[in-house]
Amino acid sequence: MTVTETAVVPVKGEPEGSAAAAGERPARAVTHRTGEARAAQEDILRRQSARESAARTYARALPIVPVRARGLTIEGADGRRYLDCLSGAGTLALGHNHPVVLEAIRKVLDSGAPLHVLDLATPVKDAFTTELFRTLPSGLADRARVQFCGPAGTDAVEAALKLVRLATGRTGVLAFTGAYHGMTAGALEVSGGATEVRVTRLPYPQDYRCPFGVGGEYGAELGARWTESVLDDTKSGVPLPAGMILEPVQGEGGVHPAPDAWMRRMRQITEDRSIPLIADEVQTGVGRTGRFWAVEHSGVVPDVMVLSKAIGGSLPLAVVVYRDDLDLWQPGAHAGTFRGNQLAMAAGAATLAHVRENGLAERAHSVGARMLTQLRSLAAEFPCIGDVRGRGLMIGVELVDPEAAPRAAPLDCPAPGPGGAGPRPAAPALAAAVQQECLRRGLIVELGGRHAGVVRLLPPLTISDEQTSAVLDRFADAVAAMARGPFHH
Repeated sequence: MTVTETAVVPVKGEPEGSAAAAGERPARAVTHRTGEARAAQEDILRRQSARESAARTYARALPIVPVRARGLTIEGADGRRYLDCLSGAGTLALGHNHPVVLEAIRKVLDSGAPLHVLDLATPVKDAFTTELFRTLPSGLADRARVQFCGPAGTDAVEAALKLVRLATGRTGVLAFTGAYHGMTAGALEVSGGATEVRVTRLPYPQDYRCPFGVGGEYGAELGARWTESVLDDTKSGVPLPAGMILEPVQGEGGVHPAPDAWMRRMRQITEDRSIPLIADEVQTGVGRTGRFWAVEHSGVVPDVMVLSKAIGGSLPLAVVVYRDDLDLWQPGAHAGTFRGNQLAMAAGAATLAHVRENGLAERAHSVGARMLTQLRSLAAEFPCIGDVRGRGLMIGVELVDPEAAPRAAPLDCPAPGPGGAGPRPAAPALAAAVQQECLRRGLIVELGGRHAGVVRLLPPLTISDEQTSAVLDRFADAVAAMARGPFHH
């Protein structure tokens, strides 16, 4: 049996807004798909495996060939339909092919406007910049500058690091355990898996796997005090850095929302020492966490914001927004051939406006709260779910080995796990199995976390109540199948 011929589990009714709901054949008909469609998909997957780099990732765990998509729904070449809770790793704030995005792109194409202009001014860029500044946190927009750079988030991280090093004349950077900022050299330096770098690694607060073993406010306070000690101890070996970079919610690190009080402490610590604070909002921005920008939960105004993914409305676009007094670039000091992507700016402006005008950040907050509540009820039923966490529609479910002994709490402190017990070992193989069970049920999810043991849910902000129920039902069925089945760790 080939990877795409895995037995398909019948699913409960198609959610409102799906292709089936529009009168097309339902998802259960995939069991009768033609051999010709299966063969065509297998041929494409075989050629991909033979031709593409071994570095490919999503294609390994998700052996599908998307040919059509709308909103939350993707249809594969074999006729199967899926509910997409990956959303281009958070890129698709409005889901696939949203009408306002398509209209914005067509408008540019039909106008005869140039599609490539380097960094020249255009009406499309002006409209995008105006809409972007309209959404920025209060306190930054009035004195902000925007740097258009290469088209990926990692390019914007590189630009931000160069910017603060230039502005301060210093070289070191403060970053956090579990961080993910991209795959280019500088971005990898400040990410959690780096080695031999000019970066001081600080503890990022967690509840379930707190680095100090205590979790909660106490764990976050210990982390903040350690940060102060590193900066103020003349024998710490850490000179005053050029900047601090952090994610308001760590995504790839396992979906860890930073406590608001801790965020404010980091802002105060950096401000008191004239250290620029860089907020990486590549995945958390544009309503994903329940506020337009995740820093708004804590009221923190960073000196620099790194933005990408959803700001391009599904097309490649990345920018750095920063305080005007940091704007010490010389002409050409940082550039990128594709920094003037007109279609992405048009799609991005339409997306930003639609999210703002339709209260989709608030919608993400309410739907995310419902999902977290139901997933935590699921955790109470299945011991293999160690923790459920997230903010808005950025949700993580950590799977653990339920038969392993929990880690003991230190120093007579209450442990952060359920019932005061410590966390159990991560179960990456179980997480991968749950991901495959989800796929069999027509649900696309991603894995993340330190050991790839966290199942991540990143649905579009436009997800309906009925679709939310369908996602939760399919996920619960997948967990139940693995928890009660013959799976062995």
